[in-house]
Amino acid sequence: QVKLVQSGGGAVQPGGSLRLSCAASGFTFNNYFMKWYRQAPGKERELVADITSSGHLTDYADSVKGRFTIFRDNDKNTLYLQMNALKPEDTAVYYCEVWHGGVEYWGQGTQVTVSS
Repeated sequence: QVKLVQSGGGAVQPGGSLRLSCAASGFTFNNYFMKWYRQAPGKERELVADITSSGHLTDYADSVKGRFTIFRDNDKNTLYLQMNALKPEDTAVYYCEVWHGGVEYWGQGTQVTVSS
């Protein structure tokens, strides 16, 4: 079955960096478009970044462009989100996501807290 297991995250001061990982299993990872979302308290879940199956094309929300980098290692079946120059408004629970067989799958979520 499809599984997305996240790791990384935590608490960091403004300007700091964190890397999130999403280990995928149960499907042919290198065939699938992947996404990172986030949800802040009291707000709707929003798309942060996405990446094509090859990893050659990426796209970002305006709020994170130039600070976040989505990338993948298809040999390790793992998706990443490198987050630099973090701001308090980046505080949220972050999720990786994939559509497989007409079903949307989510990672378990990882808390990122940016605070001084």
